[in-house]
Amino acid sequence: MRGAAATLRHELIGLAGVVERNWYLVKRYAVWEVAWFAWTVANTLTIVFIAEGVEAAGGHIDVRRETTVLLIGAVIWSYLGILFEILTETVAWERWEGTIEYTFMAPLSRPVHLFGMGLFAVIYGLVRTVALFGVVAAFFDLSLGQANFAAALVVLAVASVSFLGIGMMTAVLPLISPEKGMQLGFIAQGTLLVVSGVYYSVSVLPGWMQALSVISPATYALRGMRAAILEGAGTNELWGDLWPLILIGAISIPLGLWVFHRGEMHAKRHGKLKRSG
Repeated sequence: MRGAAATLRHELIGLAGVVERNWYLVKRYAVWEVAWFAWTVANTLTIVFIAEGVEAAGGHIDVRRETTVLLIGAVIWSYLGILFEILTETVAWERWEGTIEYTFMAPLSRPVHLFGMGLFAVIYGLVRTVALFGVVAAFFDLSLGQANFAAALVVLAVASVSFLGIGMMTAVLPLISPEKGMQLGFIAQGTLLVVSGVYYSVSVLPGWMQALSVISPATYALRGMRAAILEGAGTNELWGDLWPLILIGAISIPLGLWVFHRGEMHAKRHGKLKRSG
């Protein structure tokens, strides 16, 4: 029993250490973080102004509702982008800092390392997402009268697990290809953008793309959050979106760990852990 407790304590200390180190990296580049946040606000405003433009052109839509729909899509896409960015850059950051060999040789299990990165990404992403929603919402008259923000956060929390599993798979790409791996990770992120209905309903997609949307966790996260915020849906009513997210997370997390492990073995075998590709 004591051995198990000591092992658990060791892993939790390692988990906290990974989160703390990433916090120090954020603080080190704080000016850049502010700059990127300003860029995200500008990008989100550009997207949400689509609804205002439709009204100005004489479109017959519920502008308040459409504005809220677009804002939710833009904010969730920003959150997903943060998770993918931090996880996909797990290897790149280590190369930039010149610590990749030390990290991969540290007495820290790979699941704890990846979950530590993921936990930091979720915490940082949630704080940034709430701030982004608040800043952009101040510019518009939104349809928030019956919003159930608690249920929306539950959906986002459950979706985060699925996002982390997929992020672990993309994190292996810079290991396999030091030169182009990160770009491939962003291509995977962009693919989710296309098929998940971030800015439009998935019903407008061709049939084969709608089939892909079924396996994208972003599809259910967006649908669930829009139902919670626009219609005040509770967790019971959102079960139809929650259970696919749970299922995708249960599959993607073990699969992501396995894929990363295989990639790590490949990188070590072929000497790809060095700083320069």
